[in-house]
Amino acid sequence: MDDTRTRIIYATMKAVRKHGLEGTRIQNVSDLAGVSPGALYRYFESKDQLIVECFTYVDKQAAEIFEHLKFHPVTMLSDPMGAVKNLWRPYFRFWVAHPDETVFYHRFRDSAFFPKYDKTRDVTYFKKFIRIVELFKKAFPALNQINQDLLWLHVLTSTVMYAKYVVEGTLPNNRETEDTVFQLLTTGLSGYLKGEKKK
Repeated sequence: MDDTRTRIIYATMKAVRKHGLEGTRIQNVSDLAGVSPGALYRYFESKDQLIVECFTYVDKQAAEIFEHLKFHPVTMLSDPMGAVKNLWRPYFRFWVAHPDETVFYHRFRDSAFFPKYDKTRDVTYFKKFIRIVELFKKAFPALNQINQDLLWLHVLTSTVMYAKYVVEGTLPNNRETEDTVFQLLTTGLSGYLKGEKKK
């Protein structure tokens, strides 16, 4: 990606963290990026397009976490909650380590604009995560009883929300917070992570 384009994306996220989605102006972004508003418009047609491009950029970064994780199906069978935690922990830590991205992502997902965007959103870059979910569903058929949209909305969106509380200083950034958040997010999930009883 072009350096100026990337600089504009990061400046936008910083501006949204400072001013909110509605309060962010092209002038705020261009000032932070060190480019003129005219130069910014050579890369992005509108503020709306810029905001969507920022979300996609961060979404792809989050998806990359799962591409690089070593996932062992044997561990999934012997210690399912441990396997879930090993997948979840790097995702949570990514958000905690990227404050501007976390606040931006949370605000965008929480905006009135997101549901419309979400209907046409390309999520093929989450292919490894989707494959892992399919392995879990095959090993633990009870997972199919849960509304999948609701399950992942709960786990992934809530993870970002808690990470936002950490980066804003509402929650401490320590292992105890991490473990507590994981317990809160997965309470009840363990009941579904059981193999079928043999008849």
